[in-house]
Amino acid sequence: MSDLITIDEARRRVLGAIAPLPAEDVPLSEALDRVLAEDVHSAIDVPPFDSSALDGYAVVAGPAAGLELIGESRAGHPEGGRLRPGAAIRISTGAAVPEGATAVVALERAEGAESVVRVEESSQGDNIRRAGEDVRAGALVLRPGTRLGPAELGAAASVGRAALSCARRPRAALVLTGDELTEPGEPLGPGRIYGSNGLALAAQVQRAGAVLARRENVPDDAGRTQEALARALEDADVVIVSGGVSVGPHDHVKGAFGRLGVEERFWGVRLRPGKPTWFGVRDGLLAFGLPGNPVSSMVTFQLFVRPALAALQGADPSATRAEAVLDEPVARSPRREEAVRVRLRPGPGGWRATTTGPQGSHILTSMLGAAALARIPPGEGELAAGERVEIELL
Repeated sequence: MSDLITIDEARRRVLGAIAPLPAEDVPLSEALDRVLAEDVHSAIDVPPFDSSALDGYAVVAGPAAGLELIGESRAGHPEGGRLRPGAAIRISTGAAVPEGATAVVALERAEGAESVVRVEESSQGDNIRRAGEDVRAGALVLRPGTRLGPAELGAAASVGRAALSCARRPRAALVLTGDELTEPGEPLGPGRIYGSNGLALAAQVQRAGAVLARRENVPDDAGRTQEALARALEDADVVIVSGGVSVGPHDHVKGAFGRLGVEERFWGVRLRPGKPTWFGVRDGLLAFGLPGNPVSSMVTFQLFVRPALAALQGADPSATRAEAVLDEPVARSPRREEAVRVRLRPGPGGWRATTTGPQGSHILTSMLGAAALARIPPGEGELAAGERVEIELL
């Protein structure tokens, strides 16, 4: 591990190995958080007709007057006749403006009985929403690579789309290595610990828009490690291993991947925590070996696996990158870039960052309350409060 590479170089190698996954049609009701794989153009004007912005009376614009009330236009039930001067039609919010009407007078600006209503003065176009005011027929509404949230789904529905072409969700397999791992809820034997990485990484997989296809714990045994990795490679687009990637006698992951035909693209990143991170490829499948320490595992997932899962779906892998100003000094590592867990608060010049406390790779509670990873460049001494740093939003 003498030739450590930078975080940015590691990411370049990961993203350079990726081809986006094929698309599939997804009903709007199931498309939340999916990534769009097509241009969405509107086939209609939105709104499709001139409509009223409020409850009131459709009139021919002009001075205050008493008008004959001749009908009603309700949402979904337009008035079929043509409005003539000297008459008014009661109208509801969102209802179609009758032919001949040139203004809508608010209910509060009118008074009258069943057959005659007196309205205040109005000007042409008052309180009328024009057809196509929101979207014109033929207009581009959504672009490929957009992650579909509530607003995007609403916009697609407003132009009549019942389904959208979205990138297939990547299938991810998790393999957790270690003789010491015990499932939460089970009795804790001597020298054993409860395994947190499986649940934390599974949650990160799901947050990144992927599907967890398999999760398996394996002991520190070369044969069983290789068998578990073989199963994972068959089931997934992305294999993520936690632990077993360092240089100890019980670290079997690198050798097992090699025997299974996975080509190593890098091993070792100039990063703290996360130095022994490994990455390889086999026939388009991606394989990540992440350190076993809980924080190292979560940090390296965020820095390398999350961008890969985004790129597989055609989304922007750099969408979580931003900048913040340090609210306190932060110690620097002489040789390695550090991913420091920070809380964020808004400030006059953007985000302000404060560390979550002790930053050891074994201190999982340092992730609690963390909104981002602050990338602290290597160097002597400390980075002073007020310095601007790159952050990775979690």
